[in-house]
Amino acid sequence: MGKTNQSSVTEFVLLGLSGYPELEAIYFVLVLFMYLVILLGNGVIIIVNVCDSRLHTPMYFFLSNLSFLDICYTSSSIPIFLSSFLTSRKTISFSGCGVQMFLSFAMGATECVLLSMMAFDRYVAICNPLRYPIIMSKNSYVPMAAGSWIAGGVNSLLQTSLAMRLPFCGDNVINHFTCEILAVLKLACADISINVISMVVANMIFLVVPVLFIFISYVFILSTILRIPSSEGRRKAFSTCSAHLTVVIIFYGTILFMYAKPKAKDSSGADKVQVTDKIISLFYGVVTPMLNPLIYSLRNKDVKAAVKNILCQKCFSGGK
Repeated sequence: MGKTNQSSVTEFVLLGLSGYPELEAIYFVLVLFMYLVILLGNGVIIIVNVCDSRLHTPMYFFLSNLSFLDICYTSSSIPIFLSSFLTSRKTISFSGCGVQMFLSFAMGATECVLLSMMAFDRYVAICNPLRYPIIMSKNSYVPMAAGSWIAGGVNSLLQTSLAMRLPFCGDNVINHFTCEILAVLKLACADISINVISMVVANMIFLVVPVLFIFISYVFILSTILRIPSSEGRRKAFSTCSAHLTVVIIFYGTILFMYAKPKAKDSSGADKVQVTDKIISLFYGVVTPMLNPLIYSLRNKDVKAAVKNILCQKCFSGGK
């Protein structure tokens, strides 16, 4: 791609796996399958939580938000990602890149905060069960979820605005599947120190602080569980938070690896992204949202019972 000046950059080229055509067909089928599983699995979680009154509790309200968030996150990038396999021109408009960056960054930051809110919910349920209905009332958990969305959106708006205001006078080839913010920053021909500083601050707020909050919550949770005299009681108490803990480990383990250290544009001008980094990005962007409903449904008796109940009602009404 030739050199362009700032005013002529109206689109970006998403390189993706263009250098590995033998992998494109495999990844198209694989990602399409996983995207359909994401829509189906998370859609079922939302429908079940809305239809079954027994699941109208803070934990399942947060779970519905998590499922809706995963659908929004993947839908902001996967359709474009899939369509790029069907055409030789793998481009996205400048404004489209900004919208995609905003949505993906907002969903990621929101999920960080939302997972910490879910950890607090489990902490209150296990460590202070008698006061749980008071502390986690509807007047509490609805603003908590709304605050997670607002915080993620505000942070994403700031990061996206700073990134898209930069001059792009070099190659407009993004060596990534999507308009990932770090890949876009490497194309800027201006000082990105402000962007790096803002991302470091954002990482502290949306990565480090929630991780510490979740860690401290689970320290109290585990200490409370270990004081339960019966093994059956300990097993039941731990089962109520095991699904959330599994999701936290998968989510933060991947995202910390990807975003914990924002990189400035290097002096040599080398902007190659390793294939392994792209695979990790794909894992975070597709596999994690696909696993969330599976983890919660397989490890949660209430969700499985609600799904069976709805299916039985459908079969019964269909038999009539």
